[in-house]
Amino acid sequence: MKRIAIVLLLLASGTAAAQELAGTLKKVKETGTITLGIRETSVPFSYLDEKQNAIGYSIDLCDKVVEAVKAELKMPDLKVRRIPVVSQTRIPLVANGTVDLECGSTTNTLTRQKQADFSHVTFIGGTRLLVKAKSGIKEVEDLRGRTISVSQGTTNERVIKNLSDKLNLGIRILNVKDHGEGFLVLESGRVDANVSDDIQLMGLRSKARNPNDYVVTGRLLSYEPFGLMLRRNDADFKLVVNRTLSNLMRTGEIEKIYAKWFDPLGAPLSATMRTAFEIQALPE
Repeated sequence: MKRIAIVLLLLASGTAAAQELAGTLKKVKETGTITLGIRETSVPFSYLDEKQNAIGYSIDLCDKVVEAVKAELKMPDLKVRRIPVVSQTRIPLVANGTVDLECGSTTNTLTRQKQADFSHVTFIGGTRLLVKAKSGIKEVEDLRGRTISVSQGTTNERVIKNLSDKLNLGIRILNVKDHGEGFLVLESGRVDANVSDDIQLMGLRSKARNPNDYVVTGRLLSYEPFGLMLRRNDADFKLVVNRTLSNLMRTGEIEKIYAKWFDPLGAPLSATMRTAFEIQALPE
């Protein structure tokens, strides 16, 4: 009888250990709050509306993750804190534990994976140019000796610098803090082009006072797979995030969310994105 009691005690201890929270889930459970990193001008992924509320495609996806975390932790009253991040601060704030999940427009790269982890791919885009319609600029080669704006610390910055050196274009670069500032300096005439991911440029153009004064132009200069960013070595939280996204992809709900934000920009779901969703729609 004593031996049976010992075995049962060991089994109970093993079960308790298996259920013990770690990483982000433990932090969220203990603090009663999950912290999301949001962008203020990354249309249509994450930006502020006229009431200063964060909205967008990535925000909708993160809200679905928050609901899953509430269910996982049995915390229906879990508080959600949203703090602004920019290109230069988003990775450090995730890595140091300030932000639990970044809900913006961050490209998943191997270099960045040294500092943070990423969810399933949520969007695929590429670097292009936003210029004034009457500028005559069609391709990156037309920027020889001209000035462009680009958000500091982005993959777009690296791409345009490498192309300028490779093609000996002598492009002058004005670093800006975010997408909104990048457009403002184009609008004011301080730069000849704003360089960013194609869909974000379409979003900026759509919000301009006179959208027809601007055009997104040029070939794709890079491959940019976006994902929600989280801390490294946090398998339990990553599972909650990716399970949420896989469920959205498997049921087709993510296509409705996608259409809500991208169709108005004239960028409906592409065959490439549909395939990406299908591949990542993992079974339970």
